[in-house]
Amino acid sequence: MATAASVAAARAATGSQLVPELMKVKHFLDRLEHDRIAAAIRKAEKKSSGQIVVFITHRRPKDALALARKSFRKLKLHRTEKRNGVLIMVAPAAQKVAIYGDSAVDTKADNAFWAEVIRQMQPDLKKGEFTAAVIGAVEKVGSVLATHFPPDSSGPRNEISDEVVED
Repeated sequence: MATAASVAAARAATGSQLVPELMKVKHFLDRLEHDRIAAAIRKAEKKSSGQIVVFITHRRPKDALALARKSFRKLKLHRTEKRNGVLIMVAPAAQKVAIYGDSAVDTKADNAFWAEVIRQMQPDLKKGEFTAAVIGAVEKVGSVLATHFPPDSSGPRNEISDEVVED
């Protein structure tokens, strides 16, 4: 189900030059510090019952939101117990970012929030500081998850791998 917030987030990123023109996908991936991003995801998820996945695609989607929605389901984020998963998708070849939140998250975060997450990423992406951009997004998404979806009394439960996913 496409959410208004994720539509706004995808639209906010469409057409923006997020990655320097000469930067190739391989260079983006080579400069991305997967371990630091996974650690940021683990840290954010310890403060909530939500799940965050960072997905880097080699594709050049015309519709970043459609690919994010499809990837969300393919990665089984829709199967989280509390429906509070969030996918942060970066398509460096297309210079697009889309954020897709599950139904429970969408009731708590408005369009302005999702657009702000992407706006926050843009300066770092333009400077080639890809890891910082992604970690900043993870932290911001993690803060909204922590506010609205505190960890269960039994402690945080990791339903989905924290590793960066690539296709």
